[in-house]
Amino acid sequence: MIAIIDYDIGNLGAIANMLARLGANAAITNDADKVGSATGLILPGNGSFDACMRGLRATGLLASIEKRVFDAKVPILGICVGAQMIGNGSEEGEEKGLGWIDMTAHKFPASSGLRVPHMGWGNVRVTQSADPIGSALDPDSRFYFVHSYFLKPAARRNVILEANYGLDFAAGVVEGNIYGVQFHPEKSHRYGKSLLRAFKDLCE
Repeated sequence: MIAIIDYDIGNLGAIANMLARLGANAAITNDADKVGSATGLILPGNGSFDACMRGLRATGLLASIEKRVFDAKVPILGICVGAQMIGNGSEEGEEKGLGWIDMTAHKFPASSGLRVPHMGWGNVRVTQSADPIGSALDPDSRFYFVHSYFLKPAARRNVILEANYGLDFAAGVVEGNIYGVQFHPEKSHRYGKSLLRAFKDLCE
């Protein structure tokens, strides 16, 4: 079962519906036992970084999540702010991130002359074609973005997908079984379906 972590933030229903269409056994949950037996995890996120981090910690699920991720090595996918949360922190707030990947979320510079937040469809390019998720995506893949902050990993090896909005930024990151995407696959039609199918296959 893929556990979609419920901490009262995120577009949970749309994620669950997309996974259901793919035939995945998935559930929205804040139950530690279900998290503790999950074969995959999804960490959604909308809104401010600090609110998301406080909301996740308030559930009391973090120990169960980390045991599953680091001991059982089950795949986890962070989406939008959920992807930023797996890093060290964000310029948006003061809360510490989970620190699973050495990266920080940075705000798009005002000098770029582009409207912030970045909202709408954007092309992505795969930077690690050997990765199970990277290899599943078409070269013309496009995803739906809504964000004012972008992922900036310390190491290039953690970048799996890249996009451009005034500057190149990491649209997808990876560290072993830990994945994060800055866009919303659940809103990205067939492209998002391909990505979530690849994630489902990893979990199985």
